[in-house]
Amino acid sequence: MFFVRMMNDMKMKKKLAFTFISAAVLPLVLSGVFLTGKLREFVINDAFMQVSDNVERVRQRTEELLKVPLDISYRLTFDNRMKRVASREYADYGEVIQAYREYTDIRDYIQLYKEISGIRVYAVNPTALNNWEFIQPDKAVMEETWYREALAQKGLTGWSLIPDERYGTGQLSLIRSFPLETTGQTGVLAINVDQQQLNSILEQESFTTLIVDDRNRVVGSNDPGLSGKSLSAVKGDAEIFSRQEGSYDTDVGGKASKVVIANLNPENSWNGLRVISVFTVSEITREANQVIRLGTVVITVSLLFAVVLIYASALLLSRRLLRLSRHMSKVGAGSWETYIHIDGKDEVGLLSKQFNALLRSVHDLVGEVKESNHQKMLVEQKQNEIRFKMLASQIHPHFLFNALESIRMEAHIRKQDDIGEAVWLLSTLLRSSLEAGNGNIPLREEVERVRSYLDLQKFRYEDRLTYHITVDPGLQEMAVPPLIIQPLAENSILHGLDNREEGAVIAVEVRKMPEGAIFKVYDNGAGFPADRLADIRSELAGAVHERESQRIGLRNVNDRLVLLYGEASALQIASTQEAGTTITFFIPGGMPSD
Repeated sequence: MFFVRMMNDMKMKKKLAFTFISAAVLPLVLSGVFLTGKLREFVINDAFMQVSDNVERVRQRTEELLKVPLDISYRLTFDNRMKRVASREYADYGEVIQAYREYTDIRDYIQLYKEISGIRVYAVNPTALNNWEFIQPDKAVMEETWYREALAQKGLTGWSLIPDERYGTGQLSLIRSFPLETTGQTGVLAINVDQQQLNSILEQESFTTLIVDDRNRVVGSNDPGLSGKSLSAVKGDAEIFSRQEGSYDTDVGGKASKVVIANLNPENSWNGLRVISVFTVSEITREANQVIRLGTVVITVSLLFAVVLIYASALLLSRRLLRLSRHMSKVGAGSWETYIHIDGKDEVGLLSKQFNALLRSVHDLVGEVKESNHQKMLVEQKQNEIRFKMLASQIHPHFLFNALESIRMEAHIRKQDDIGEAVWLLSTLLRSSLEAGNGNIPLREEVERVRSYLDLQKFRYEDRLTYHITVDPGLQEMAVPPLIIQPLAENSILHGLDNREEGAVIAVEVRKMPEGAIFKVYDNGAGFPADRLADIRSELAGAVHERESQRIGLRNVNDRLVLLYGEASALQIASTQEAGTTITFFIPGGMPSD
């Protein structure tokens, strides 16, 4: 009551302003703040998923790259010819040069495999020479950590950033020791991973992505300025960057960032590498923030314009009402010949005309009242006629089901059970289609609808049509949109069976997945030509248009899947002409329908 009394006592201008702020401004601001937060959260989560996938892809591709030097190291470790060249005692330099010239396996490996850029064999042999392939390790090399670790691990492989004597730069290399039987000593094999191949894997990434060794040295990066440097050059939390596989929130260069780390441990290695990807939240949300700022400016300008418009309208309205109030006071004082003219056809203008009408004769007033009542009666009569026509135009589906049931019973009476069964299937299919709403239904109802449809088609095609429906246990109550499988089965009939004289097999499968279910509709019919399949895929990949929810077809099913579950649930079509067509899609979740 207090609020109503306060609103009644408030001036018109203030009342309109208060109503506008309460009904428009506050909900708009709250909605904007909520949607802005959700937009930022969605963008960050999407970027995180993308980075996680990219890191896993980099890890797998790098692992494939490292398999080549790993395989070569196995071959060379058991290559007795290489061991003899490295350890035999030479009489003179000519004999050394001749032995190096005759042993071409190292050069052949480098030319044959683009994944490696160099191979070096370190073996102590005072009678040999250095030729960038066979190298006499000096005291400085022997005291290097990587050299001592290779000797200590006794044949296991290791991965480290080590200097290349030829180029004077550090490169990611495989290192492992091998025995020299003739001298009883141990040599060390170093195989350089080709830096260009490694960089080509990382250059495809849009965010800062690094590969580091076990001593936190950057062995590869899509930022050339970081290659060969310590991980501390990234200017982030050292404790975070030293962690193993996982995702972490941290600050990099004073900016809130996310770090995704994946371990890379090649087989038979005493150490491994790590793939690290870093992206800043501000970098991810830059475009979203631009949209938010633009939307804020547009909304603010619109609100300011609306406030000015509301204020002007309220001022104009209050002045007209004040004029009307003063003239009514004059009439109350006995001035019956006072007339007022207020421009406009709105409520205030109408009040002024009605006020003037009060001053006319009672006869005129009664006549106007009768005319008003007559007009009102005509309007109500027209409305009743419209309501009657609307009710008459509504077709109740019961008469259709009753008619189909009568036909089915007549078919059974005449011993035509197959026709009766077909009519029953048609009635069931029509009833389920008419009763389908906009909400989700249990999967079992959709499967039953598909089964009824295929049984009805089997009545038409007889032995030319064979179908199988397979649903994993536990998915019967899964919530799915109505009419999401049946249009695909209908498509298989239309494009697979009608153009194939020998008939076709249609299979419907629903398989349980960790995060939902995968749906597959397969036929071995005529299939699509390559150009037609490309047109269909292009059409489905277009923007989602508004359509009637009951319309069937590939585009309708695809649009509903994308609108409900996102692009990841769009239809995937594979088809080979004269071999058949397979349509698959994914529905996340798996909770029972409401």
